[in-house]
Amino acid sequence: MCIIFFKFDPHPVSKNAYRFILAANRDEFYHRPCKLADFWGNNNEILSGLDMEEGKEGGTWLGISTRGKLGALTNYLQPRQNPEARGRDSCQTQLLKTRAGSMCSLY
Repeated sequence: MCIIFFKFDPHPVSKNAYRFILAANRDEFYHRPCKLADFWGNNNEILSGLDMEEGKEGGTWLGISTRGKLGALTNYLQPRQNPEARGRDSCQTQLLKTRAGSMCSLY
């Protein structure tokens, strides 16, 4: 299962303290190919890892833009996988590329 942990402290006591800490894992399906975190090709505004599973390439589970947008998603394990399920690309890519606020759902 994907898990995201974060801590946000807008007014840390120490000037050297972090205001935001984020830790996440990808998911339990280790066989799914992916690219390591890097800027997206010629788009130097978005930094993330990329799913490379055939038919669902280009999505991400965690990304950040230079404009300050953070996209993260988790999953939950179902007894049977739906082979027709949409990939992560449609939600996260749109969120990170747009300038306006966004919300989306993959179900």
